Amino acid sequence: MSLDSASDELRETFKRALRRFPAAVSVITSSDQDRRHGMTATAVTSLSLDPPSLIVCINQATLLHDIMLLARRFCVNVLRRDQVPLSSAFSGALPAEERFGLGDWKTSAEGVTYLADAQINIFCKKAAAVPYGTHTIFIGEAEVVNVRDPIEPLIYQDATYCFSVPHDSQAA
Repeated sequence: MSLDSASDELRETFKRALRRFPAAVSVITSSDQDRRHGMTATAVTSLSLDPPSLIVCINQATLLHDIMLLARRFCVNVLRRDQVPLSSAFSGALPAEERFGLGDWKTSAEGVTYLADAQINIFCKKAAAVPYGTHTIFIGEAEVVNVRDPIEPLIYQDATYCFSVPHDSQAA
């Protein structure tokens, strides 16, 4: 069934179902010759360990999409639970360039802006861009990964920020 033939009821039910998927909150950053941009995203997932790669889904109507089509690299910055203001800013609460005024942003040797105190930074080389429906699936091959402790990722579920609590397997 194509998107065009999906009923409004199916779209609404599907949207409600997806809101129940808990997802780590990331800010995806990239730049082309003249512009840098970042956008909050939850549509990020691992793809393969060989080669180490992931998928980032970006709406085709966004500035980040246009930049990522031209760019060779991007960074997935997984936010920590205390970085809700950054998520909000990069979700559109602030104009594009003002967003980088919040947080500790650095630029890699390859010219990719990244959040120095993110939970995780995954620096990727763009391997493919596959358009589908309203989005493009960008496949990135990991080149460098920074992981910081303690493990406190920011999570988004049902339009609410959350954070994980480790399950005590001994307490059963």
